[in-house]
Amino acid sequence: MPVSPLTVEIAATAARLVVEEGLEYGPAKQRALRELGKRGLPNGELPDNDLVEEEVRAYLALFCAETQPAELAALREVALQWMERLAEFRPHLTGAVWRGTATRLSDVHLQLFCDDAKSAEIALLNARVDYAVGSTRGPRGRSVDVLSLATPSAALGEAVTVHLSILDHDDLRGALRPDARGRTERGDAQALRRLMAAQPGAEADPA
Repeated sequence: MPVSPLTVEIAATAARLVVEEGLEYGPAKQRALRELGKRGLPNGELPDNDLVEEEVRAYLALFCAETQPAELAALREVALQWMERLAEFRPHLTGAVWRGTATRLSDVHLQLFCDDAKSAEIALLNARVDYAVGSTRGPRGRSVDVLSLATPSAALGEAVTVHLSILDHDDLRGALRPDARGRTERGDAQALRRLMAAQPGAEADPA
């Protein structure tokens, strides 16, 4: 089905907000609607995440080509450090840092697949790591805990926010299934190392 010009305009506006303000896709689309003065859109006019991501990549290529690859590499290094530190909890990287669209405004999103939901939190407490507890919708539609912490990045010269979503070990079974385009939504430390070795701004490999 052809994409309407309005849908493309919303996606492009949302992409700008994602890159310039570090918004997640959902809030960026809603903000784009407000900025464009659009309300009561017909069904199908709101862009899906794939279209927003296409526009994000286009925006990065046009306006951030000189800075974004190094910023992405720095965030992936932070992600890998925490994945190695939390290796016992089967960490997987997801979100913009995994997909290759992150900038210095992006947060690092790790998913931990735990036998005991409190084990990762206990590990942070034992390591004297300060964190805040929030929640998000998990893969089965239920609420899961998210542990958020700040960690320094020498390459960026500032702190990076890392979010740890606490999932059940059983959730790992379907976690690596590719999407409709053959891309994986997340990857473990080994997969991340392959991306980092390929090139600083590499996109997540298909499964």
